[in-house]
Amino acid sequence: MAELKIGIVEDELVIARTILSTLEELGYSHCGPAINYTEALEMLETDKPDLLLLDIQLSGRKDGFDVAERLNETYKLPFIFLTANSDIETIDRAKKVKPHAYIVKPFTKEELYAAIEIAFHNFTGAQTSGKAKTPAAFTTKNFLFVKDGYVFRKVFFDELLYLESEANYVLLHLVSRKKIMVRSTINDFTDQLEPGRFVRIHRRFAVNNHFIEDIFPNELTIRGEKLPIGKSYRAELLRGLGIF
Repeated sequence: MAELKIGIVEDELVIARTILSTLEELGYSHCGPAINYTEALEMLETDKPDLLLLDIQLSGRKDGFDVAERLNETYKLPFIFLTANSDIETIDRAKKVKPHAYIVKPFTKEELYAAIEIAFHNFTGAQTSGKAKTPAAFTTKNFLFVKDGYVFRKVFFDELLYLESEANYVLLHLVSRKKIMVRSTINDFTDQLEPGRFVRIHRRFAVNNHFIEDIFPNELTIRGEKLPIGKSYRAELLRGLGIF
């Protein structure tokens, strides 16, 4: 699958290099940095990024708000403001151009990752004809970050036993028996996981097929726990496991 390309609009080159390095660690491709309004528009036309990291203060007369207005008018592209400013006036101006996230510098790798994933997911989910892409962080990594209270925790796929849907939340059952509640639908969450490894067995459950022990007509066991198999999911489950 194509990886997510992140455009960078940042006039402080030291910060721009730090962002580039962080994006590479997270598995994203990137373009830029552009340091002003004109370069930002040239990058949009030439490199066609999927999402923009946009500093508010830029070189030249026009700033990040001007770029954001052009994005909304012409490019219909998700963007995230990166700024050292968190004063009321700046935030009120930001509200008018509707950024998909707002990050105050300095920020951590985990904060940047979470902002990109949520912004792109919410943007594409709201489009009727958006790009069907899976971010590279999910296709090249064996983990993801999930929000657990005030902390973004790294969860490796090897420690994720199964998922349980609870309305607009998903309960992650880990091998350690720890449970983490995530705000998401089970469909959206499984889209973020390693393809083929996590399989739906019921409208409420998806399991890590590495841990399946026994399969019965209407249920299976996974690490000693019994989970139901829905009728509409059984055939796909068996095919996915090579059982005909």
